[in-house]
Amino acid sequence: MKINVLVAEIGSTTTVVNAFSDIQINNDKGLHNNVGALCPRFLGQGQAPTTVLNGDVTVGLKGAVENLKNNLKLDKIEWDEMLATSSAAGGLRMTVHGLVYDMTVRAAKEAALGAGAIIKLVTSGKLRRTDLKKITDIKPNIILVAGGVDYGERDTALHNFEMIASLKLDIPVIYAGNIENHEEIREIAEEFGIRLYIVENVYPKVDMLNVEPTRKVIQEVFEEHIIHAPGMTTVRDMVNGPIIPTPGAVMEAAKLLRSDIGDLVVFDVGGATTDVHSVTEGSEEINNILISPEPTAKRTVEGDLGVFVNLIHVVERIGMEKLQTEFADAEDLINNAKPIPETDREKEFIERLTKEAVQTSLERHAGRLRHLFGPTGKKTVAEGKDLTNVKYLVGTGGALTRLPKREEILQSARSDGKTLELHPKKDAKVLIDNHYIMASLGVLSKKYPEAALKLMKESMGI
Repeated sequence: MKINVLVAEIGSTTTVVNAFSDIQINNDKGLHNNVGALCPRFLGQGQAPTTVLNGDVTVGLKGAVENLKNNLKLDKIEWDEMLATSSAAGGLRMTVHGLVYDMTVRAAKEAALGAGAIIKLVTSGKLRRTDLKKITDIKPNIILVAGGVDYGERDTALHNFEMIASLKLDIPVIYAGNIENHEEIREIAEEFGIRLYIVENVYPKVDMLNVEPTRKVIQEVFEEHIIHAPGMTTVRDMVNGPIIPTPGAVMEAAKLLRSDIGDLVVFDVGGATTDVHSVTEGSEEINNILISPEPTAKRTVEGDLGVFVNLIHVVERIGMEKLQTEFADAEDLINNAKPIPETDREKEFIERLTKEAVQTSLERHAGRLRHLFGPTGKKTVAEGKDLTNVKYLVGTGGALTRLPKREEILQSARSDGKTLELHPKKDAKVLIDNHYIMASLGVLSKKYPEAALKLMKESMGI
């Protein structure tokens, strides 16, 4: 059996490898991606514990490959190329610094989260000594400086960049602020020896977001500079294509799928966090009354909503008393929780927690309508992300691809449209990433978008 592409997902606790064949074909002109002449196939999956603590993540990677070999019942395993996603170094830690929180800071934050970053600090206005100390203590992988619309306020971004440069942290810095500052920013970076990346302003005009250029550069910087986990240098030698942050890979997959089937929202419920990725411009009706703009592709990360590591936080949200009316043995189920539930009772309990995680993460991700009363009477405005045009609810991650009631859980995210929340409507369809390969296909899409799309639709039965 010939494996064309092996995609490794090197997570904080588990390393997964997914094998694909018939991604490429040979013809007279060489090796090309030509899906029209072939049928890309998902062959199987292998996994093993990630070995960051052992000092070399390649040990876990090799273990996952060995597990794949056994699952496929092969004597030997070979592949043409390997791609990878990674969050093994504790994720892509970033700090974000801008001028006004509701404008440039929020835009910069959207770009960072969409790229798969973990935001450790957000500041608005001029940095203070205490802020600089926090940045030093956090030891971010990347720092993002923004501020001021193009040809608007200049001083805050310049001040912040110079203060960060003076820390001499040997950390890549991305500047995505007022275009007028480019010359001074380059001079400061040269003076302090900063690895500088200048991109288009994330907030070039009032009521205009421009997050994609910054999002793209964050992923490039990650691949070039942020492979810090033990053994990742060796992984870089093994990998023929891009290495991108795992959540960023899911976003890439979501954008690709949306280009083919329409607006969607992706829920990824894990043991520690719940990520929500939406790709939609919203409805014209809501856009006309939005207080401030939203990006087409938006990601939120709920660090307190996990169904294993952060299980207790989800329990607290439901309320122990209420939970015990549904599960008399709730205390035992909590105390004996496993990373992967085994018995039917354990699965039922995790399904209840997963439903709560989906509903809560949706409330935090989606926007809502507000009624304002003034001299001219009642006025309705909208704030936050409008999901009313979403056609598909997609489930990925361990919980939403493996639990028996996964479709029913996602259906609970639909709304009858009679509330103020801008949630998906009742006619939104549920799709499940049955092969649990969405992140892998996100990184695969960087080289082979047609094959990745075809495999994604196959995994979801469409």
